[in-house]
Amino acid sequence: MNRFEIINRIGDRYHIGNTESGEFSYAQALKSVGKDIKDYQKGTSGTQHQYLDLRFENERLAVLIETKNRFSKWDKAKIQTQLQDYVRFEKAYSDKKIVAILAEIDGDEVWVWYGQSVIIDDEHRMEEETVLRSFEEYENLCFGRVNDKIKVVDSIKTLNEKLHSDGINEKLRSQFVGTCLLALKNGLVYQDVKETLNPKTGKKISPEKVILKNIKDVLEGLLTRGGDLNKAGKLAVLNNKVLGDQDVTSLTYAELKDILKFIDDNVVPYINDKSTAGQDLLNLFFTTFNKYVGKSDKNQAFTPDHICDFMSKAVGVNKNSRVLDPCCGSGAFLVRAMTDAMDDCDTEEEREEVKKNQIFGIEYEEGAYGLSSTNMLIHGDGNSNVVQDSMFKRAKWIADNNINIVLMNPPYNATKKCCDPDYTKNWDAKKKEDPSKGLHFVEWVARHVPSTCQMAVLLPMQAAIGNSGDVKTFKKKMPDNYTLDAVFSLPTEMFYPGAAAVACCMIFDLSQKHEKANKDTFFGYFKDDKFIKRKGLGRIERTDIDGNSLWAKTKEQWLTLYKNKREVPGLSVMHKVTWQDEWLAEAYMETDYSTLSSNDFQKVLNDYLSYLVKEGEVYES
Repeated sequence: MNRFEIINRIGDRYHIGNTESGEFSYAQALKSVGKDIKDYQKGTSGTQHQYLDLRFENERLAVLIETKNRFSKWDKAKIQTQLQDYVRFEKAYSDKKIVAILAEIDGDEVWVWYGQSVIIDDEHRMEEETVLRSFEEYENLCFGRVNDKIKVVDSIKTLNEKLHSDGINEKLRSQFVGTCLLALKNGLVYQDVKETLNPKTGKKISPEKVILKNIKDVLEGLLTRGGDLNKAGKLAVLNNKVLGDQDVTSLTYAELKDILKFIDDNVVPYINDKSTAGQDLLNLFFTTFNKYVGKSDKNQAFTPDHICDFMSKAVGVNKNSRVLDPCCGSGAFLVRAMTDAMDDCDTEEEREEVKKNQIFGIEYEEGAYGLSSTNMLIHGDGNSNVVQDSMFKRAKWIADNNINIVLMNPPYNATKKCCDPDYTKNWDAKKKEDPSKGLHFVEWVARHVPSTCQMAVLLPMQAAIGNSGDVKTFKKKMPDNYTLDAVFSLPTEMFYPGAAAVACCMIFDLSQKHEKANKDTFFGYFKDDKFIKRKGLGRIERTDIDGNSLWAKTKEQWLTLYKNKREVPGLSVMHKVTWQDEWLAEAYMETDYSTLSSNDFQKVLNDYLSYLVKEGEVYES
């Protein structure tokens, strides 16, 4: 396949060259973003490789193609090393996902690599990929089809109804489903299981008890393989809170088999650990299921995976990041950080280092701790550094782990037992919940991580307004010691159907005081994430007429505005603020009147009329 045919097959409109010959010079590309290719060249071969034959891109994917006449005429190790060099340069140049390809021009053989890390060797080559695809097809491979996401989300309602009819308590369901999914991914056999004998007692063991024992064995094996230092504690939680719960132990074999088969048929096929798309689907399943089964608890603020993804990329999580979530809940921020960090890795050794030594979590509540442990295991271990404790007892542990990124969504209405004892000792008897609305959690963490750390935190809007009481006190403490880099106003019903809180994301640079930094803060009015509410399932992703994700384009727009500090009417503004000001885009942003329509005015009038009727000011005739 010649060069012209390759370009036509992938898609001419995606082809990007920056030299007269149509090749792509990484030396030139890196220079355009203020980087030197010499900083990314490795060994003796790296200096020879600067010009990639063909490069294709859109806003979220880059397809790299290096051509050879015939592979048989080349040293395989050398041409794979050459392609690995280009992958490394691409990671330094852009934050796009990568498909890397070696293609014959005097033959038809094609070698393809994609997924997490993009490690170029025989072990990681996608052997099933033997022909060139279109750019759109590679995009689907890397990001997944939105239709797949809808299928997974649709399965949640059916699965929840099945668990309800089988008598599984609502608060147990998410952990139980996660445990089953983990076991199924690791070869659990559940069909045609026969009654057996206990070798120690000689008593009969029913088929359902055999399956539950096998699930426990899978969990123990995974924790052992991962070298988890807290294996016994995690097994105790998973056994006592899940597998040993009466609702689970009372399941018949037929009921248990039916549940496992549903998960095996409707969830497992969409999960591929080697692809970021598979990881995204798994995150979506967990967060949506958590929100669905916990919708009766209006204090539960499960962070949607797409918001975790945006925050992780906003602070630039990569293979060198050491990430902490001190209120990790179900582990959504941790699995997202681990996914992004491993995407940036070049070798399996780097991936293992990320999983075992660079992701840290703390969770106070036992049930959520078990859920985060299972969630991390499903995503490929990485759970060795998730501990059950109060973050306020872990100051030394946090300091010892040299954290450089914090992602967190602290509780907004924490009870006294969950808060900092040094803070609560001054509460009067009437105070039952955290009057700082989560800000004291953030301020405490900021004091216990290095000054080189970046923090991205979700907080309620009250914390951004902060004009009275403890909120005001802690709002002053933050800029007195740290820089407020950015605040994003996020979708109003982001946590639906869980917590009713309206949240914003704040990013703090801990290296210097806000006043000393003497710079404007970026404010983003990021209210429209292109998700819609769907009864029983929370908020789901919208698509265009071609089935493409609207969120994907929105996320890239948000990140571009923030990273380049661009002002766009109706979306973003730069403004210098102090602790006395409101930390919200709404206070400073120029209105984009071009987007207003008569429907907007009618909606305001309708809302006002509804308010008057509700307050008894106006009566319907």
